[in-house]
Amino acid sequence: MSSPDDIPGIRGEALDVWFAANIPGVVTPLRFELIVGGHSNLTYKVTDAAGADYVLRRPPLGAVLATAHDMGREHKIITGVGKTDVPVPVALGLCEDESVNDAPFYVMSFVEGVVLMDADAVEAHFPEPARRPIGESAIQVLAALHRVDPDAVGLGDLGRKEDYVPRQLKRWSGQWDKSKTRELATFDRLTDLLRRHVPKQQGATIVHGDYRLGNMLTAPDSTIAAVLDWELCTLGDPLADLAYLLNNWAHPGEDGPTTRGAARSPSQAGGFLHREELIERYAVATGLDVGQIDYYRAFQYWRLAAIVEGVLSRYLKGVMANEADTDAFRIQVEGLAEAGLELASGLA
Repeated sequence: MSSPDDIPGIRGEALDVWFAANIPGVVTPLRFELIVGGHSNLTYKVTDAAGADYVLRRPPLGAVLATAHDMGREHKIITGVGKTDVPVPVALGLCEDESVNDAPFYVMSFVEGVVLMDADAVEAHFPEPARRPIGESAIQVLAALHRVDPDAVGLGDLGRKEDYVPRQLKRWSGQWDKSKTRELATFDRLTDLLRRHVPKQQGATIVHGDYRLGNMLTAPDSTIAAVLDWELCTLGDPLADLAYLLNNWAHPGEDGPTTRGAARSPSQAGGFLHREELIERYAVATGLDVGQIDYYRAFQYWRLAAIVEGVLSRYLKGVMANEADTDAFRIQVEGLAEAGLELASGLA
């Protein structure tokens, strides 16, 4: 770890004072290590003078949209979810006084585990016989999340409960129209199909919004130790979460649109549950009708295509700080639209 003065986004002396006053048992001075940076919320490992570990989350440097990096909201979510069987870090404290660290932040417990971002991480930490239980645990945790009554854990006001998919279709269609870099007939055709065949929403649950192995800590015993990164969490249609997980659950040798030109999906290491097994286990655990899961998978491919197109547009306009292979983004958008259209073809 570096000294606090060398860590962007950290004011060491002020944080020492705040931790000492607000986190029971902490021993200052503190040391900090940036775990996750970039355009998402910044995550730091904090180690006190007695060797105890904590985690601090704050908005990215230079963030101007407070609603996109709402620390109070994220703290509220893990506090609420922490009352359930869903494994999350323990929320320990929230600071909304920007004079302490130049931005709001919250502190949570440090959970041991491995983030399985790609197949290489899986192969490095888990032999093939240990991989099937990872998927079993991930789908059981998702089912547990969707069985939670949001009102019972103080999260009933997290967002609108009804019409989740229609609202998403409206939002991302608007984003596409604003940012598209060319006409794409497959995207337009998919948009039309999705609008005309919206399934009836089965209740309103807590929706994580980015539920995949890369946003979890996996314990050595192949169970999910904690679900992380709740910044996209809202209330809505639970099958959207299941579909998102399935779209990120590629099989060995499968070059899906979400992984094309990028690192291999964690499940591409082999030894994991098949998608159909995930669906079956989820249906049994929740009692929900999963008969239209292909619609939701098509919707999630469509949604991601709109998001990636927005990223491509910003790169082409030169407003991003670094360079990127814009052709790769363009190919990914086209692949996502094609994959979604293939899944939605039966809706016509």
